[in-house]
Amino acid sequence: MFVITADQRRSTEHGDRVEQILAAIRDWSDAHRSDIVLDVERTVGDEVQLVLASAGSAVDLGLMLMRAREWSVGIGTGEVDLPLGDSARASSGEAFVHARRAVERAKGKGEPAPIVVSGPDARGAEAATALTQLLASVVRRRSDAGWEVADLLDGERTQKDIAQALGISEQAVSQRIASAMIDEERRARPVAAMLLERASGGIRP
Repeated sequence: MFVITADQRRSTEHGDRVEQILAAIRDWSDAHRSDIVLDVERTVGDEVQLVLASAGSAVDLGLMLMRAREWSVGIGTGEVDLPLGDSARASSGEAFVHARRAVERAKGKGEPAPIVVSGPDARGAEAATALTQLLASVVRRRSDAGWEVADLLDGERTQKDIAQALGISEQAVSQRIASAMIDEERRARPVAAMLLERASGGIRP
């Protein structure tokens, strides 16, 4: 199992954004319903939590939260106590302990990006953290122009289609893809998911 715990950064300065992120995660969940074990909820204060069955979905959601630039994210993996409760808040187990440990570390100033993985395989967790933080840095630094292209580049639209939709040249689309490191980020996501699986003890090197 994979437990995502996210805590809002500087909420006293920016106001409570929990309802806003809950709505965004629920929209995301509609496309990942088969991977949702326990739906997202506010747990305490300005913190939200949910439980997922897939490492790939955990990476995807973690990076979505990084895009918002307002959240510290902990991804905990490992066993959970069965049967699970009716909600994440009512559940417990190793994965929840690791998620708490991860989000507390993610809040620290020493991390290059506020997302951390923790799991029973410590070396796997450190490797997963390193790559996920690298991807998070790419996502957090992407410009609005880069996101315009990234959001349209869904595997169905061609660069020509995107150019027409945005009213720019195909060359400009290609330049945005390169400068936003869209291809590099997307190709590395499955590797991050594999490392997250390793952190859970599910894959051995």
